[in-house]
Amino acid sequence: MLGIDPGLTRCGVAVIDGTPGRPVQAHFVGVITTPAQSELSDRLATLHAELSLIIDKYSPEVIAIERVFSQQNVRSAMSTAQAAGIGLLLAGQRGIRVGMHTPTEVKAAVTGNGRADKNQVTLMVTKIAQLKAAPKPADAADALAIAITAAWRGSAEAKYEAARKAYAK
Repeated sequence: MLGIDPGLTRCGVAVIDGTPGRPVQAHFVGVITTPAQSELSDRLATLHAELSLIIDKYSPEVIAIERVFSQQNVRSAMSTAQAAGIGLLLAGQRGIRVGMHTPTEVKAAVTGNGRADKNQVTLMVTKIAQLKAAPKPADAADALAIAITAAWRGSAEAKYEAARKAYAK
């Protein structure tokens, strides 16, 4: 499972193994950074190259991306959407399933509260992944939360879909 917290300046990335309700094993938690003064095309190329390396190394079965939602700052929403697009592109090119999760869904999955703050999310993902220290910066913790959400909820959704298809026959 690859979790992506999309962003151009800092793109959070986490790779885990896990199943619903159980501690997860974190293989990689970090951020990909690009300089704000660089050309947009160069920044997107860097994200593509770095995410490609992570996908090549860990071979995730699913890429989970935080769903971009409308923000008051249109410029910020656009850069977030562009970064998310790189993850979607790579998934499409490689035939990897994609899960899109809203911030509220992610917070609810890892803390039980869809309005949890960043500190609560960081605390919970640290415990769930049995890490010795909290992931930093916050983008890395958010990516871990997204991956955990996909592992826990995605597995249930896949089972539901399989049961629905079997019943429809």
